[in-house]
Amino acid sequence: MPRLSLLALLTALALPAFAADPALTTVSERSGFLKTGRYDEAIALCAAFAQRYPDAVRCTDFGTTPEGRPMKALVVSRSGALTPQAARERGLPVVLIQGGIHAGEIDGKDAGFLALRQILDGEAAPGALDKLVWVFVPVFNVDGHERFGRWNRPNQRGPEEMGWRTTAQNYNLNRDYMKADAPEMRAMLGLVQTWDPIAMVDLHVTDGAKFEHDISIQVEPVNSGDAEMRKSGRALRDGTIEKLTAQGSLPLAYYPSFVENDVPTSGFVDGVPTPRFSHGYFQLRNRYGMLVETHSWKDYPTRVRITRNTIVDVLELAARDGAGWVKTAHEADARAEKLGGKLVPLDYAATDKVRTVDFRGYEYTRTPSDISGAPMTHYDETKPQIWKLPLRDEVLPSVTVAAPKGGYIVPAAFAAQIAEKLKVHGIEYRTLGAGLAKAKVEAFRAAQTKFAAGSVEGHQRLTLQGEWKPETRDVAAGSLFVPIAQPKARLAMGLLEPMAPDAYVEWGEFNNAFERKEYMEAYVAEDVAREMLAKDAKLKQEFELRLKNDLAFARDPQARLEFFARRHSSWDDRYNLYPVLRVATAPK
Repeated sequence: MPRLSLLALLTALALPAFAADPALTTVSERSGFLKTGRYDEAIALCAAFAQRYPDAVRCTDFGTTPEGRPMKALVVSRSGALTPQAARERGLPVVLIQGGIHAGEIDGKDAGFLALRQILDGEAAPGALDKLVWVFVPVFNVDGHERFGRWNRPNQRGPEEMGWRTTAQNYNLNRDYMKADAPEMRAMLGLVQTWDPIAMVDLHVTDGAKFEHDISIQVEPVNSGDAEMRKSGRALRDGTIEKLTAQGSLPLAYYPSFVENDVPTSGFVDGVPTPRFSHGYFQLRNRYGMLVETHSWKDYPTRVRITRNTIVDVLELAARDGAGWVKTAHEADARAEKLGGKLVPLDYAATDKVRTVDFRGYEYTRTPSDISGAPMTHYDETKPQIWKLPLRDEVLPSVTVAAPKGGYIVPAAFAAQIAEKLKVHGIEYRTLGAGLAKAKVEAFRAAQTKFAAGSVEGHQRLTLQGEWKPETRDVAAGSLFVPIAQPKARLAMGLLEPMAPDAYVEWGEFNNAFERKEYMEAYVAEDVAREMLAKDAKLKQEFELRLKNDLAFARDPQARLEFFARRHSSWDDRYNLYPVLRVATAPK
């Protein structure tokens, strides 16, 4: 797509530059969309919009960053419902649109303020604000936004300077939705709890290759989550793509990242994001999540224009269909309360089924580099070219488990740690006032464990293999009971099922349980083994057969001693036991 001049841009937006109130314009707009302003501009604009449109806009703080900056949200509606209670009482759809979760990808802030003024002045989406509430967060990663520099996004054209990808504490907020480590994320989830948006739109900019496509739109539920919600999720995605196409864009329904980095012929694989990401998270709440990715190699005026169009398009669709979305979501909440005992997917993957797509790229060459020594791709943006590329976009569940019939038990030892985390997500739980003696539970013992070699977001991740099996265990007073019969059952499973990709245990919250702490010295184990063999003929036979049939075992002195240690009363029965239990009925 050719770059637009400032005049062409303003014409496309139907926005005469001289007509706008300077107090409601951005540094970006006044610069011809070459620059972006600092965060104090967002603070000032929030207040200015609320003052200029007192009947339609509220400027609110919903948190404070680690560096002490206010986190701002604008609540916008012509319905008169400018509080969460009023929106719920009227059954109005609430749409949350956030910019700057990665603060170098700042299109959403400038496009959002532009769309806001145009919609309030009746230049765009006429009547939409009568039928919905728009909650606009111009910058989510505020501290990262203020880490300003010219080369903070080297794979992106404009603006001249921009913020940084991560927070002041170096958290990537779009990896934090489940674990909620960052204060900013806990504030955002508080905003979500308060407003319960039916749809959340997360505004980004891609990395990646050079090509003609200018935006991708991904939505869940489409391949995941509640089956009925998938239909309207697909309609939201396709409706947005249809509008963008009519406006001259070249949108995609999948993220355009090559299977093999920098090799176009490797094609693409679609999928469902794990819930550490925004649009993977909201489907677990039975709400719609949309990921918007403008293309980094389009210039900033072009990207702002397309992002502005997307915001307007989504709000128009929400005004038209949002009441139906709310009804469908509430029905999904009711269905989620009945998931106990049913099979529930926890993760998804594309199958091997391949189709060929026409992808609008550029002529390119791949030649050895005298710098790196590796083959490098060079694109000629003056020569558009249609690429015939493989796409795998049939997405099916890859991990499925049966939900507990009753719910989960979090032992008292972990109750304080986990209760705060559940509270952040709005998951229902209660504290057991009395213990349970010899309770019939399901316990998960890991048959295989693998700790990550490096740190991820400050965590050492852990992957497990194992299964739930019946056991009898004592449950102490002060333990937590998390019922499966609740609207957020899918989210509870995503956090507490050990095979879920972003469960607490996968993020290393329970690593201690999978570390062996007590050992039997070898010389002690030798004596213990002889005593056990002398007393137990069946054990002796089992040991001898293992020596005969398992050469690796026979050659491993430690494995031979551990054979006996695991069968001795000194063995720690909590080693590799996932601390969280499942029950078939709610404790009384």
